[in-house]
Amino acid sequence: MTALKKKPWNRVDQPVYSIASAAGDRSNMNICSYVTPVSMHPKRYMVAIYKNTFTLELVKENPQFVLQFLDQSHSKLVNLLGKKSGKKTDKLKRLANDMNFLGPFPYLKSALAIVHLDVVHWLDGGDHWCVLCDVITSKNLNDGIPLTLNYLKEKKIILS
Repeated sequence: MTALKKKPWNRVDQPVYSIASAAGDRSNMNICSYVTPVSMHPKRYMVAIYKNTFTLELVKENPQFVLQFLDQSHSKLVNLLGKKSGKKTDKLKRLANDMNFLGPFPYLKSALAIVHLDVVHWLDGGDHWCVLCDVITSKNLNDGIPLTLNYLKEKKIILS
């Protein structure tokens, strides 16, 4: 498909992330692609969390979460993390062999990097809640090639 046939918002490739959330004894991971750094001092991110999801429920209860930077090898997790509800599927049970913890938050040991975020402001973004977050801490974990939407489209994991 030529660039001129794409919608403007699909012309620039976007990274694919995962949010790891936890509240009480419940936790979840999902796929997230609406993410951007918005400030250097203080270091902040804006993250859009889809409405009516288990992840949103957990972040509203505990307004911190871990943003996971995914590698192309994580493309195999998109169906589990992005197409299944954490309300019906215990995603973490399936990922137990690749998990570590940052406090109560599970994260993938195989992630490229993790960033622990604290929500400082909520903005209703339509079908998503946009959360402005301060960075609490960050850590590089592994080398690799970042997972992107174009890669998922090329592999026919998501529609174009």
